[in-house]
Amino acid sequence: MGKIRAVVVEPNTAERWVLKEVNSPTPASDEALIRVAAVSLNRGEIRRSLSAEAGWQPGWDLAGIIETAAADGSGPPVGTRVVGFVRSGAWAELVAVPTHSIAPLPDAVSFAQASTLPVAGLTAYHALKQGGLLLGKSVLVTGASGGVGNFAIQLARLSGANVIAHIRQPDQAALVKEAGAQAVVVGDDLPLESEFAPYDLVIESVGGKTLSAALGSIAPDGTVVLFGTSGGNEVTFNAQRFYGISSGASLYALILFHELKRESASVGLQRLLKFVATNQLNPHISVEAPWTQVADIAQQLFDRRFLGKAVLHISESP
Repeated sequence: MGKIRAVVVEPNTAERWVLKEVNSPTPASDEALIRVAAVSLNRGEIRRSLSAEAGWQPGWDLAGIIETAAADGSGPPVGTRVVGFVRSGAWAELVAVPTHSIAPLPDAVSFAQASTLPVAGLTAYHALKQGGLLLGKSVLVTGASGGVGNFAIQLARLSGANVIAHIRQPDQAALVKEAGAQAVVVGDDLPLESEFAPYDLVIESVGGKTLSAALGSIAPDGTVVLFGTSGGNEVTFNAQRFYGISSGASLYALILFHELKRESASVGLQRLLKFVATNQLNPHISVEAPWTQVADIAQQLFDRRFLGKAVLHISESP
C-alpha cells in the first residue's frame, strides 16, 4: 500500500495538527479517489480535533480532481474537477469520497471557491429550505458574520426574502451588507422588541439569550432553525409568548449529517455551484494559505481572529 501525506491530530505536540505520512486510502466500490487541491476549515472539525485521539484525521470539505473513478460506475470520470464532502479525513493529498457526496465543478468555479461549499454552504441551504417559499418573507440571520451566515444572507436574498442580519460588532456591518442584508441589528443580544420583527424564518447559531429572543420574535407559522449554540447552551424563554403570539411557530434542530440522509450532498452542491458559476453566490474567503500552515490557521479560526472562510491549498509531495 502506498503512502500519502495527511493532516493528523497529535495532542502531545505544540501544533496539534501535523502533516504525516499515512496509508493511501482504499476506496469502496461507490467511492472515487480525489487528488485534493484545496480544503476549507470549519470550527466544528477544529473543535472535534481538540478532544480527538492521536492519529485522527480531520476534515470535511475538499475540492480536487478525480484520480480513480468509482468501480461501480457511479460518479464522474477520471480527470473531472469536483467538490466533495466526507465525515473525516479531507485534509489529505488523496481522499476516498462516496459519489453521492461529489459534484462536478463548472469551469468558472475555482477549487478554493468550491471547497467552501460543503459544510457552510449546505448548512445555509438546508436551513433556508425549512422556511419554504421565501419570496417577500422576513428572514433573520444571527451570527451573520460567519461562514454559514454569509451564505444564508446571499441565498435568502436570491430567494426574494427581506434579510435582517444580527451581528455583535459594528465593524461587521459592511460585510453583511455586502452579502445582501437589507437591515442590520448590532449588539451582544438580539432585542426582543425590534422594528424588524416578527420574522418568518430565523437562521440561528448563537443560542442563549439570542435564541430566547428569536423564539419570542417569530411570526405565526414561522420557523426558528437552530444549528449552533456558540453563545450558550442553556435557554430560558417566554413559553406563553411563543405559543400565544407566535401560534403555529416551530423550532427546528438542524444537523447537516442528518439532512444529508434525506438529500445527498451532491444535489445541494450542484445547486450552489450554479450560483457561484454565475457570480450570484460569492464565497467569502478571508484566508488562503498552504496546508503546511494548518496548525496556525486552524487556531486563528477557532479563536475567531478573522471572519469568513479559510482555505488551504494542498501541495504535491516533494
